[in-house]
Amino acid sequence: MTIWAIGDIQGCYGSFRQLLDQCRFDPAEDQLWLVGDLVNRGPQSLETLRFIRSLGDAAVTVLGNHDLYLLMVAAGAVPRRGRDDTLDPIFAAPDVIELLDWLKDQPLAHSAMLGGKRHVMVHAGLLPGWTAAEAIALSKEVSARLRGPDFVDFLKSLWGDTPLSWKKKLSADDRARVIVNAMTRMRFCSKRGQMDLKVKGKPENAPSGHVPWFEVPGRKTAKDVLVVGHWSALGLKMTPNLVALDSGCLWGGNLTAVSLPERRVEQVTCTSCRGPLA
Repeated sequence: MTIWAIGDIQGCYGSFRQLLDQCRFDPAEDQLWLVGDLVNRGPQSLETLRFIRSLGDAAVTVLGNHDLYLLMVAAGAVPRRGRDDTLDPIFAAPDVIELLDWLKDQPLAHSAMLGGKRHVMVHAGLLPGWTAAEAIALSKEVSARLRGPDFVDFLKSLWGDTPLSWKKKLSADDRARVIVNAMTRMRFCSKRGQMDLKVKGKPENAPSGHVPWFEVPGRKTAKDVLVVGHWSALGLKMTPNLVALDSGCLWGGNLTAVSLPERRVEQVTCTSCRGPLA
């Protein structure tokens, strides 16, 4: 069996299927690890969701910020963003309820031992004070509320940037907002664990007092392998303890697959999704 970790698809279904063909992916034998942002801004979010759902256990996915945005808009928890939103075909689909229920069941984080080393998949990153076990527990905490009877109110409570750091005595809604923002939106973090959620540029453009989250000294998951996406300006980046996969497919870059734990790289150039990275 080969496990293929794949970066942000964002509705670029044609490129996704081309990449799977290039990887010779066999759902009867192999497994996909999808780092989230399956949908939005690209032209075929509906087809992407339907196909990944059809794979069953052959696809493991975590939620990204665009996936959560889809759930929020569908529930009436947040207003539509406007011109870059490409979710209408999902809302018009006869199987929309089934697709949204399936998406709501996906976790924020996934963990497995591969090649003798713990691999943790999350869309954006983890705060430096969290261990892998704590991150999985926090992911389950959020999943329980997403699946609960008050999930609409819960989705409404997630919208916002604060608090920017983790404290054990946070209120339930603030606690969930920090978990979700760290796991689906974070790029930069201070040495004391405070996120910056505004700056979206390259690592060298870090705001004052902040570094890329994976460079924070003393991070408790430093000995684990973090498998992430989200940061297209970072591009494909692999270190002994990081596999960052968002290589800008939506913006005319590449869609990337990396085999785990071997780290064989496969890429396709995305020429029909949206346009060049500004």
